[in-house]
Amino acid sequence: MSDLPEFYFRVRDNGATVFRVDTENRQRRIEMDQIAMVNIRNGEVKPHGGRDLSAQEMAEIQRWMAERLALLAQRDIDDIHRAVDYLNTTTQWVQAKATDAQLDHVTDALLLAMHDLRTVLVRKKAERLMPPDS
Repeated sequence: MSDLPEFYFRVRDNGATVFRVDTENRQRRIEMDQIAMVNIRNGEVKPHGGRDLSAQEMAEIQRWMAERLALLAQRDIDDIHRAVDYLNTTTQWVQAKATDAQLDHVTDALLLAMHDLRTVLVRKKAERLMPPDS
């Protein structure tokens, strides 16, 4: 059991509950001692039960937070790439398979969502193309 990590992060909304993993006890059982709560949105680390976190514990928590933020950012981009694929498959569905009743059911929602997206994309692109001093 020595290949278990020293810390376990139970992911939750906006962060994690942090546990220290202990296998060095008399029964050789896995014990998990909660040491902190982490909020990755605001970077807050709250020690659990009035304890003081060691420098090593804080370093491990900070490392996990950085890795988690990078993972979540990558997932956001992956979701957008999937959305592009969904738009393409939706276009193919509309062109080749959709019935009039199905189109009546989704057309207005799709048009509004696409108009909103296009408006924001055009504005953001214009902002990026503008000289910084204007």
